[in-house]
Amino acid sequence: MRIPANAAVYVISVAAELADMHPQTLRQYDRLGLVTPERTVGRGRRYSAEDISRLQLIQRLSQEEGINLAGIRKILDLQDELRSVRARTRDLEDQVTRLETEQDPSSRVFAAGTSGDVFSILRGERPRRRTPGSALVVYRPHGRGSARA
Repeated sequence: MRIPANAAVYVISVAAELADMHPQTLRQYDRLGLVTPERTVGRGRRYSAEDISRLQLIQRLSQEEGINLAGIRKILDLQDELRSVRARTRDLEDQVTRLETEQDPSSRVFAAGTSGDVFSILRGERPRRRTPGSALVVYRPHGRGSARA
């Protein structure tokens, strides 16, 4: 049986040893929000393999690259945001694939909002509420015309 990478299984002493850090450093990173381990009922920290990898990245950025903790926080935040955007993209691609199997692809119409939400609407239908920066896109597969905004 394989333990998932996000399973919180390591106590702080083991996590510190795996990350080659002092346990107090892990506590400090937790207080700063750089690595937030799960907590037991008794409030003990439990680290996952993903947490250990993140700790190792922090150490590498700090010691080898000379980046301060504020810079490291920004890098980690951007990586987290990128991971979230990629997951959202995969979800949207899955949604498009499902819609393609359910509808005639030549009549696909999407509306997109400024917050990044995309939804399918019926041909001839307009989005209920137009907001500045929203767009209406007509999808025609295989070069049968061009997309219009």
